[in-house]
Amino acid sequence: MLTLDQFDYFAPSTLRGALTLAARYRGRAVFLAGGQSLLPLMKLGLLSPKTVIDLNRVRGLEYIRGDGRWVRIGAMTRHNSIAMSRLLAGKVPLMVEAASLIGDPQVRNMGTIGGSLAHADPAGDWGSVLIALRGVIQAASLGGRRLIEADKFFVDAFKTRLRPGELITEVRVPVPPKGSGGAYLKLVRREGDFATAAVGVQLTLDKTGAVSRAGIGLTSLGPVNIRAVRAEEALIGRVPTDGVIEEAADAAASDARPVTDPLRGDEDYKRAMASVLTRRAIKLAVSRARGGA
Repeated sequence: MLTLDQFDYFAPSTLRGALTLAARYRGRAVFLAGGQSLLPLMKLGLLSPKTVIDLNRVRGLEYIRGDGRWVRIGAMTRHNSIAMSRLLAGKVPLMVEAASLIGDPQVRNMGTIGGSLAHADPAGDWGSVLIALRGVIQAASLGGRRLIEADKFFVDAFKTRLRPGELITEVRVPVPPKGSGGAYLKLVRREGDFATAAVGVQLTLDKTGAVSRAGIGLTSLGPVNIRAVRAEEALIGRVPTDGVIEEAADAAASDARPVTDPLRGDEDYKRAMASVLTRRAIKLAVSRARGGA
């Protein structure tokens, strides 16, 4: 039977209370959000924190709001709430699509967007989705709040730009303009598994049919969620013909930095999947931008 090492447990009811505890135990405490990553690590003895700060009773961190230009999502919002959100389905459908592909029902009902981002698993889906959407992450401490662009948030596997004493409080996503479409495609060994590879694409077409904006994020294809800059550049200002899309897909494979995984394939296989998924995701995003399903 697996047992947990002894630790101090706090369950504050306010954000200030949580931040006060974070400051007191600066760098020595972990936050508990959905617990879908933290608790298994603790049970397996891979992580033995001395202090756990439970955020589930903190008021005001679970919401989805739109203000015209932006959609704001509280850090404690569950994946399933995002998957079921009518607001997001109408304004940022890429987030709804991605949320529905995360884990299994337990993970979707318990896991949170803030917890997933803070965990910074390169196989996590939200990082790539936010990169594609040009989202920003709001971090708070007793010293104030700051915004971090999604493509600059991840430093390395399981490491972010969050400072000691900071926690994620909100995710902000710009509402895509008219003529936009997105897609998130994911290759898994079995339902509910981590991605072998996944690609998020969000693009906008201008009146001539050329791509005016493009965002592409890669999941499980490097030490962090990757912004496929060269793939984006291959699309900008060009009508997305099959040839242009193929060029962007090849560029995404070059942007990827995969490592061999005995369970999910070697580097060459993963680069090939980066290209295949990018090609398919771009084609689907273009179809949606043109008004297709």
